[in-house]
Amino acid sequence: MNHIDLDKPTKVHFTGIGGISMSGFAQLLLDRGFTVTGSDWKKSALTERLEAQGARISYGMQRAGGVDPDTGLLVYTAAAKGDNPELEAARALGIPCIDRGELAGEIMLYFKRNFSIAGTHGKTTTTSMIAMILMEAGLDPTVSVGGVIPELGGNFRIGHSGDFVIESCEYTDSFLDFHPTHAIITNIEAEHLDYFKTFERMQASFGKFAELLPEDGLLVYNTSIADPDKVFAYVACRKVSYSVSDETADYYCRDIAYDRMGCPSFTLCSKDGKIGRIELGVPGEHNASNACGAAAMMLLNGIPFEKIASALKNYHGTARRFEKKGEVGGVTIVDDYAHHPTEIKATLSAAAKYPHKELWVVFQPHTYSRTASFLNEIAEALSSADHIVLADIYAARETNTFGVSSLDVCNILKDKFGKDVYYFPSFDEIETFLLGSVSEGDLLITMGAGDILKVGESLLGK
Repeated sequence: MNHIDLDKPTKVHFTGIGGISMSGFAQLLLDRGFTVTGSDWKKSALTERLEAQGARISYGMQRAGGVDPDTGLLVYTAAAKGDNPELEAARALGIPCIDRGELAGEIMLYFKRNFSIAGTHGKTTTTSMIAMILMEAGLDPTVSVGGVIPELGGNFRIGHSGDFVIESCEYTDSFLDFHPTHAIITNIEAEHLDYFKTFERMQASFGKFAELLPEDGLLVYNTSIADPDKVFAYVACRKVSYSVSDETADYYCRDIAYDRMGCPSFTLCSKDGKIGRIELGVPGEHNASNACGAAAMMLLNGIPFEKIASALKNYHGTARRFEKKGEVGGVTIVDDYAHHPTEIKATLSAAAKYPHKELWVVFQPHTYSRTASFLNEIAEALSSADHIVLADIYAARETNTFGVSSLDVCNILKDKFGKDVYYFPSFDEIETFLLGSVSEGDLLITMGAGDILKVGESLLGK
C-alpha cells in the first residue's frame, strides 16, 4: 500500500528533517504543493532553505505536541527510536508512519527510469557523475544525493523528466524499499557492522538489492566485489562489469595518467576496444573507478561518449570529498569525509599526487563500533601521512560500550608504525598545535564524517 500520492498533496511531517536525504524529499514535496512540517535538533543551511520555501520546523527536543492532528503522514530517520515522542504521538493519532527509505521507494514509482547507486564507498560521487552526465545530455533528472553538489545547487535537484537518480544507502537495509530500474554497485566491503553484524549478512543485503531490478533492468558492478557470481546469482536482469584496472571486465580503464593536481585521465575501453579518453576534474584513482562505472551505465543508456566525457571533465567534486577549503600562510587546507579504512587510503593516495611538502592529517574517528571493528586497519590507513593528529571519536548515534578511544589509534600508529602522531581532546588544542607546527607548502587534510571540518575552517579564519 502506498502512503503518498504525489498528485494529491497533504500535510507531511518529517522527524529529523535536517538530514541530507530527508531535507531533499521535503523539498520535493514542497515543490509538489504539500504542506511540510518537521523537527530537528538545530538550524542548518538545509533547514533554513526549507523554511524559506514554506516548511514549518521546530528545533530542540522533540515532543508529542510537535505533530499536528491533521498530518497525513509522518516520515522518520533511521536515528529515530521506537519511543520517539513524535512517533508515539503520531501512532496514537492514527497517523501512518514510514521511514525515509520507504518514502524514497514510493516516490521512485512515479519515474520511468530509476538510477540507484549503491556501494560501501564512492556512491555519492558516482551519483553526482550520473546526474551531471544526464544534464549534459539535455535531460532533466530529479536527483537525491548524500552531499552538496555545487552544480546541482545543493543535495537535491527537482527535474521534470522521467529520470530519477538516487544515492542508495545500505544502512538498516533501507535501499531494499527502493524500486530501481538501473543500478550501479561500486563495491561491497565490511561496514555498518553495528547493524549487519557480519560481512556475509551485508553481502546478502546487496544481493537482495540487486534482485529488485526488473528483467529489463541493468546492473553495473565493480569486479572488485568478492564472488559476484554468488552475490548476484538470482539477479534476473542484464549484468555488466567494470574496473579501474581489470581488463577482463566489460568496461575498464587503461593508461591512467595524473595532472599536477592529482586528477586522473584514462582511456575508457570495452571488450570491443578503445572508446575514448576521459579527463577528470577530481583527484585520485578511486574517482577514475567511479567515472568508469558512471560512463558504462550512461553508454548503455544511449548517452553519446562526447557528452559523458564533457560532463566528467566539468565535474569538480562534492562538498567534503577532497574539498579544497582554502590556503593560509602557504598551507593548503582540504576537507574529506573519509572514515572507513578503504576511504582513508584512497584519499591519502590522492593526496600523495597533490602538490605539497609535508602531509598533515587531522582525523576524527566516526562511531565507537566502527573504530573498534577497524582499529588496526584505520591506523594502517593513516600511516601513509607524514604527521597525524587525532581528535576524539565522533559518537553519532552511539554510546561507548566498546571501551575504545582515539588514544588506541594513536598508540598503534606510534608503537607499530613509528609515526609522528598526536592526540588532543579538544578542537581548540588541535588548532593551537597546528598553528605552531605546519609550514608553508604543507598540505593539511581534516578527515572524518563528523564535525572535524570546523578545525580547518577555524584555521582559515585565523
